Amino acid sequence: MEKIKTIALVAHDNRKKDLIEWVEWNYHVLINHSLICTGTTGKMVEDALHAKLKKEGKDFEFTITKLKSGPLGGDQQIGALIAEGKIDCLIFFWDPMEPHPHDVDVKALLRIAVVYNIPIACNRSTADFLISSPLMEQEYQPILNDYSEYVKRKIP
Repeated sequence: MEKIKTIALVAHDNRKKDLIEWVEWNYHVLINHSLICTGTTGKMVEDALHAKLKKEGKDFEFTITKLKSGPLGGDQQIGALIAEGKIDCLIFFWDPMEPHPHDVDVKALLRIAVVYNIPIACNRSTADFLISSPLMEQEYQPILNDYSEYVKRKIP
């Protein structure tokens, strides 16, 4: 991972408010990294960051890559970017109390993040620990598991 991280931000509908509050609290760190978001979350994050910067009188340009909405394939797009090594960490405020039509996509996204050993925060406390880590501001080389034996296995 480079010094400037690519951070994926995802939130279910009932958790978008929490994520936006977290983004506003941590905007000073986030604007120095590349952000990738799913659907509506990306627009909300972009609006929140612009409002925060405008309020402080700062003129700072940043871009947020906005993908499809989660249920329309955005979770899978983020998973593909993780598999390609293009995402360094995942902040995913998911709603554990609400069933979602794309639950299998959510599970697949979390699984692929674990397979590729990227940091994952699924709640605000973990996101706070992650964003405040000194490793966020320096290069870091995660240890990747070797799955070559798994790939070579013979299936009966």
